[in-house]
Amino acid sequence: MTTLGAAVADARSRFSTAGLPDAVIEARLLIGGLLGLSSTEVFTGGDRVLTDQELSLVEKAVERRLKREPVHRILGIREFHGMELLISKETLEPRPDTEILVDSMLAYLRQIVAGKGSARILDLGTGTGAIVLALLKESPQAQGIGSDISEDALQTALRNAARLGMSERFQAIRSDWFDAISGRFDIIVSNPPYIRSDVIPALDPEVRDFDPLTALDGGPDGLEAYRAIAASAGDFLEKDGVIGVEIGFDQKETVTAIFRVAGFTLVEALRDYGDNDRVLVFTVNHP
Repeated sequence: MTTLGAAVADARSRFSTAGLPDAVIEARLLIGGLLGLSSTEVFTGGDRVLTDQELSLVEKAVERRLKREPVHRILGIREFHGMELLISKETLEPRPDTEILVDSMLAYLRQIVAGKGSARILDLGTGTGAIVLALLKESPQAQGIGSDISEDALQTALRNAARLGMSERFQAIRSDWFDAISGRFDIIVSNPPYIRSDVIPALDPEVRDFDPLTALDGGPDGLEAYRAIAASAGDFLEKDGVIGVEIGFDQKETVTAIFRVAGFTLVEALRDYGDNDRVLVFTVNHP
């Protein structure tokens, strides 16, 4: 008989031996997630005897983690901005730093809703739908569109919207940036691919081998997505609208320059939890 505590200890030991960081936390998170237990229940329920089926489930998951597959990909879910989101093969795993983009947009969203009574949001490269769904969660008067080139991502975003009770306020559109988009929006947001192509082979295996390449690769200089967005965003933004983008830690000046040339003004720049530049907010210039 194997107890929960023994299974966690074994996973922790194997993760540690393999050189994985945060072995203790990951062992508890992985096994707790597999068994539907909270972190407290994992911590206090060490004497629980696992069934053969549970042991098999745990063993397969531990083996996957030892091959560097991230814990949340194994579990198929990730918490983001107070929501539990499904993740899939062609979606980027939502990360805490992206919550900064959501929080930066909330003040603008509330101001727009206060003035107009409603707001339209466009999330370019939506993936799981994390950004737009987090904004819709905080503003019941808002409507949102998530666009992506991946059908897998769009289906995942739709499933997340349904799970969160937002299906009536969320629409998924397959589009290469603005190609299939129509109308104007009060807020445009995007966490686009921004890693230089030559850097990708050196990324951690958890990112390089499991996050979708299309969500990572920003081209030779990492800036291709920003050029595409800046070139067309002005045609889709309301007069007093704002656009917010996530950026790489060393891209503040170059991305700002791209948007400035395209007719935008930087109104806010925010840093992430590691004190790196992470979010830029622009308004469109008017004659």
